[in-house]
Amino acid sequence: MALKNYGILKGRPIDRRLGFGSSPHYQVHLVDDDDDYRIAVNVKSKKSPSELLYLIEENYAHPLVDELKELPAGFTTIERVPGGLALDYIRGNLFEPDKMIALPFDVPGPDNDLNEKIDYHVQRALAEEDAMIYAFGERWGPEPNARDKYFGFKPGNGIHDIHMNQGSVEEFQKYNGVWQDGGMLIHLPSYNRWVAVFLAFQSQCWHTDDEKGNCIGDVDQPAEDKGVVIIALLNSDGLKIHGVQYYKSDVREQGRTIVF
Repeated sequence: MALKNYGILKGRPIDRRLGFGSSPHYQVHLVDDDDDYRIAVNVKSKKSPSELLYLIEENYAHPLVDELKELPAGFTTIERVPGGLALDYIRGNLFEPDKMIALPFDVPGPDNDLNEKIDYHVQRALAEEDAMIYAFGERWGPEPNARDKYFGFKPGNGIHDIHMNQGSVEEFQKYNGVWQDGGMLIHLPSYNRWVAVFLAFQSQCWHTDDEKGNCIGDVDQPAEDKGVVIIALLNSDGLKIHGVQYYKSDVREQGRTIVF
């Protein structure tokens, strides 16, 4: 069935909330000239393993960004075909998928979980009057009789599924499709910089058919090994460091000791 209403939401950020609870989403309040919106960004998976794969490109360069700047504020429906504005993590040459790594959404300590990684860049956008956020995903609303449950505006309105939307299995397979992946791009004109946030679930596979975006091959092991995740280690001073991550190419084993 794929997503029902795929597109881009362009707006100026005015507030945010960190993800929490059993199904945490990082929330951002966007506005255009007339309306309010909320974007809900998954930071934890309902399926095991729960840590999302993420990639944040802090100086993103892609022909796509020139077209985005010309869009009007608000929601724009996207045709799900190559050569346009639609995102496809597998077919769109947006980034190198093997650069994505898994990260918990909430870990004690500063700048070491997915909430904080996203929040750092959204906070920068909040501090800039001319910054804009572009969220790719599925639209919901407007909901004329409902207030937004996080920011209180009315009518409820926004966008979700801001992550890879193909290669899912079991009950989520019905949402698969090609050229309908989600993501978030932040434009900081004062710095002449674009920041790109790409997210995927470890339960999704990276080989999908070109018609429905369903897994090709062994769906019991759909996601390729992305590397080594180290939740904590001790540095040379005996201090515990949380959330440190390395690729397999960065580590080697000597006997029972891992050398960095």
